[in-house]
Amino acid sequence: MRGADLTVRVGLLVLFLFPAVAASLFYGGSGELGWGTGVNDFVLWEIRVPKTITAILAGSSLAVAGLILQVLFRNPLAGPYVLGISSGASLMVAAGMLAGAELGVSGYFAGRSLTVICAVAGGLLLTMLILAVSARISNNIVLLLMGLMFGQVCGAIQNSLEFFADPGSLKTFVIWGMGSLAGTTNSDLIIYVPVTCIALASLVFFVKPLNALLLGNNYAHSVGISFRRTRFALILISSVLTGVTTAFCGPVAFVGIAVPILSRMLLPDSSQGLHLFTCIILGACIVLFSDAICHSIVKGYSLPINMITTVTGAPLVIYLMFRQKQW
Repeated sequence: MRGADLTVRVGLLVLFLFPAVAASLFYGGSGELGWGTGVNDFVLWEIRVPKTITAILAGSSLAVAGLILQVLFRNPLAGPYVLGISSGASLMVAAGMLAGAELGVSGYFAGRSLTVICAVAGGLLLTMLILAVSARISNNIVLLLMGLMFGQVCGAIQNSLEFFADPGSLKTFVIWGMGSLAGTTNSDLIIYVPVTCIALASLVFFVKPLNALLLGNNYAHSVGISFRRTRFALILISSVLTGVTTAFCGPVAFVGIAVPILSRMLLPDSSQGLHLFTCIILGACIVLFSDAICHSIVKGYSLPINMITTVTGAPLVIYLMFRQKQW
């Protein structure tokens, strides 16, 4: 693709972000938001702004994590949940909610605080397990299958916990598992923003390794890149991005798989630095618009964001399966 065409497409993607942010800020379950009243100011700054920032961070994090894994495994169907990180987070959340209900835990360690702590702990434990395995396994396909098996084991244990859970705890967990951006507060952003931004910024040092890995492990080794150390760092970064997003938003489906595919379809260029940037923009736009759609389908209700991301992301993945030879 010529440089001028590439610049125009990237510019249009950046401009597309502004209406997406406006839709998230000024439209919600109660309709359009105006100015001039204390109620509107509270809704804007305490509900809409945190939700919009969360949508941008969640979309960017999952899309970038998906791109990293697709390049690392050289498989366009790899996603940020394929290594079982989300399953580990969900398992710990289920265990925490069940234990909290049985033990009557209250106060700081109840409700949302318990969910975030359990999700981060579960994602971190699975990440450490995967990193330990990656130090001994050099075959990417085997590591990918190991991640899938970890996810299946966590899912089986989680189903057992759900079977014995009381109805109240089970409903709370099911709602969390559907994904939501509305629960993040300004206090949550004090943690969410710096962790996500540091993880994303660190990828500046991995643009060259990502370009090399796209051409194969042997080529990467020939240009002086340590495959094991690079893979370790990239898996860690993608795990942090996925884990912290899952903690605050629940498991948001298909963004990590669909957005990198869409980026390559819109911008047929081999530069992974370019795709990292466009994945940040596209991921943010898709989650922002998905959240706005969640508030507009049924008046007075906010649907789970997973319903929208699945409906839009699944057809794109199906389309790719019919064109696997393209990438």
